[in-house]
Amino acid sequence: MSFQNPVFIPGPTNIPENLRKACDMPTIDHRSPLFGSILHPALDGVRQILKTTKAEVFIFPASGTGGWETAITNTLSAGDTILVARNGMFSHRWIDLCERHGLNVQIVETNWGDGISAEKYAEILSKDKALKIKAVLATHNETATGVKSDIASIGRAVKSVNHPALFMVDGVSSIGSMDFQFDNWGVDVAVTGSQKGFMLPAGLAILGFSERAMAATKSGTLHRTFFDVHDMQAGYANNAYPYTPAVGLMNGLNEACKMLLDEGLDNVFARHTRIASGVRAAVSAWGLELCATAPEFYSDTVSAIRTPAGFNATDIVTHAAETYGVAFGVGLGEVAGKVFRIGHLGSLTDVMALSGIATAEMCMVDLGLDIELGSGVAAAQEVYRAGPAIENRKVA
Repeated sequence: MSFQNPVFIPGPTNIPENLRKACDMPTIDHRSPLFGSILHPALDGVRQILKTTKAEVFIFPASGTGGWETAITNTLSAGDTILVARNGMFSHRWIDLCERHGLNVQIVETNWGDGISAEKYAEILSKDKALKIKAVLATHNETATGVKSDIASIGRAVKSVNHPALFMVDGVSSIGSMDFQFDNWGVDVAVTGSQKGFMLPAGLAILGFSERAMAATKSGTLHRTFFDVHDMQAGYANNAYPYTPAVGLMNGLNEACKMLLDEGLDNVFARHTRIASGVRAAVSAWGLELCATAPEFYSDTVSAIRTPAGFNATDIVTHAAETYGVAFGVGLGEVAGKVFRIGHLGSLTDVMALSGIATAEMCMVDLGLDIELGSGVAAAQEVYRAGPAIENRKVA
């Protein structure tokens, strides 16, 4: 694998040089006011990216999985019932984590390629007259299948039936790359990580807790120590952590938030949509299909591409790594061997995306698929030529 080539996996993503340098810093006293000057701007930056004015933000030295565990252990009790859809490997893993913590998990089985049904959630919640369901979980962007779910509609569905369940959202592969409106969508807990839209190495679990979620932490009885938000909150008040923080990553997060906000969130989201549209145009030109079953489910951060029946899609990923030094994502779970994934999130440009599309195309031709060399690249070029670069051409 070549360090010179960008990666096209759906996380960890490419790290901009300025963020690498921000993480590479001398040791400081993490209990001094100097750490506070890193910590509090980072918390405020995350709050802006989540689009919330009310949520408490917590940053743990962990991955997104640690964020899932933080969400449930601070707000729920053993035996509580939760409602969650399983439509991909990462929603499946969150379900597994909940079951291991002794929660009663009511699963809405969903085709791996479809988004979560807000109507189904509303129907189930409306029948829960005893209010046994304590939390509703949803994966905003299912990384394994390239499927986006309508979190705003799910939030409205929960509110429409006047059910008091907490609304928890996995935004690991969406937040920082796709629009996420914590307050407007009625989210109570949002979970993400440092290694995707924030363009940093893995190592930080990033969460937002609403006022309702913070109230629930007073009654939740699941065990937690490392992930206790009250301990973390007390540490923040003293410019510190309850234990040793990942100072370099925190400094990188502070800079990453500045970078995203300086670009402008609407511009960040538009860039991701444009790059994703180019990838989708290439897939169509190849005569292939996405795992996502309808345009409203298409993710702007990762495309899972189905290969013809009888062809092992993992061979494309292996060949790309061994022959061209480029990383793509393999299929996971139910779609293992049936899809390969192109991640198009984080620090990525139209030109970088073209290199990934060209490499995927070469691999498929090398492996004998009936693909016309250059067809996908040309289709993506038409999309990108119609983007912001056209204004530069006018000026030129």
